[in-house]
Amino acid sequence: MNHFVENAIDLGSTYGGKIIAAVLILVIGHFVIKLFNKAFEKGIDRLRMDETVRHMAKNAVRVLLHAVLIISVIEVLGVSMSSVVAILASCGLAVGLALQGALGNLAGGMMILIFKPFKIGDYIESGGAEGTVRDISIFYTSLTTLDNKRIFVPNGDLMNANVTNYTHDEKRRVDLDFKITNDIDAEFVKRVLLSASEATKGVLSDPPSFARMTAVDDDTYIFTVRSWCRTEDYWDVYFDLIENCSKALRDNDIDDPEERIAVRLVGEDDKAPAEAGK
Repeated sequence: MNHFVENAIDLGSTYGGKIIAAVLILVIGHFVIKLFNKAFEKGIDRLRMDETVRHMAKNAVRVLLHAVLIISVIEVLGVSMSSVVAILASCGLAVGLALQGALGNLAGGMMILIFKPFKIGDYIESGGAEGTVRDISIFYTSLTTLDNKRIFVPNGDLMNANVTNYTHDEKRRVDLDFKITNDIDAEFVKRVLLSASEATKGVLSDPPSFARMTAVDDDTYIFTVRSWCRTEDYWDVYFDLIENCSKALRDNDIDDPEERIAVRLVGEDDKAPAEAGK
């Protein structure tokens, strides 16, 4: 017991001061990092930079400062940095294999920052996930869906898949199809649909609206309406256009083939062949 106590006292006298110093540096460093991050965020928010770049810079600075703090604590504990480097080098292959997904996400985040396929506030779709971009971190991009769910998509997946950015440009086109019976004047239908489209609130005159017959299916004509609007007005124009065009067709007695019911009258002459086949 005395031997154990003596060893404990020796260890305490040898490493106690270093451990206390390391703990103090860790606590004080964490506090200093919080203060620096707040000052850095205020400063970078004043700059006229893209919001995506600002978020990436904040995350990068936060990670860098914590890495410096950890290295400082290791040095205070008396661990030789050359030994640490040697250990990291010997474990580099294993760590690289274990973190290849994370490193791919990190590289994807840097590529998003450089090429800017989307930014915070854009509505995107990629790999089955879609929503409004809320945050772009080093490893993940978070999306908010229309029903207010949060999706975290790895940056590596975003850079290795097709990304559809619905809000990148200022204008979008609304495309609608209407089924019309083939016993009506096609030119008349075009005029009705074009007039309804141009009268819809939010539809732009440049580029002009489009209304033409685009397909024929048995006893049905397919008419397509294409109208341009500002991107932020897309859904309002989409639903208004459906309502206005449908109302215009109905007011002009233009039928939807699905609303018709085909009735076949069977007479005695029609029954005879059927009965003969029994």
